Amino acid sequence: MQAVIKDEMDEETQRHWAERAVQATSQVFPFDEPPPWHSSQRYLPQALVCEELIKEWNLTLDEAATLLNNAGSYLRNRGQYREAEPLLQYALTIRENRYGRDHPNTSSLLHNLALLYNDQGKYEEAEPLYQRALAIREKVLGPEHPDTALTLDNLANLYAEQGKYEEPLPLYQRALVIREKVFGLDHPFTKRAREDYTNLLQKMGQKTEGVDQQN
Repeated sequence: MQAVIKDEMDEETQRHWAERAVQATSQVFPFDEPPPWHSSQRYLPQALVCEELIKEWNLTLDEAATLLNNAGSYLRNRGQYREAEPLLQYALTIRENRYGRDHPNTSSLLHNLALLYNDQGKYEEAEPLYQRALAIREKVLGPEHPDTALTLDNLANLYAEQGKYEEPLPLYQRALVIREKVFGLDHPFTKRAREDYTNLLQKMGQKTEGVDQQN
């Protein structure tokens, strides 16, 4: 029945209803829903149908990027990396084409795609995305914004996971200073930043001790 109705529409009407479907689904699909992801599971089939509509009609709506990003982030949280990657990549492409590569509206999508690669140990793919997101946030939000601290943390974590202990040290320091200033000394975000920084110092100390013992 839907196919018959669709065939009776002209292209302008079909595009209009495709946009309406994407906008409606984007409004109900949650971002970063905690497990067991009841709403995300419920609306994922509709989101995947909308993905095809976005491709078919080359939709560049903000809602299209948001929907693809949210669906991709849900799949990443479930560990379904292969399914998540094209959604997150397409969401980023839409925003870049709409606003430009260095626009603040692209920074969160850069961040989420970097997280996907980071989760898989694809550090070479993740690093330039984090760096781009950091550059945008420093320029637009400022060097002391909490979102800037978040990207500093994630980029530092990427280096630390590779055993590159010198690179993350100044990043953790900056993130800690920002969070102490913005949230205070006892906020959970500040405590987490302090733990990351302390853990890195401990690892660096252990590495130094190991070298000294070998000598």
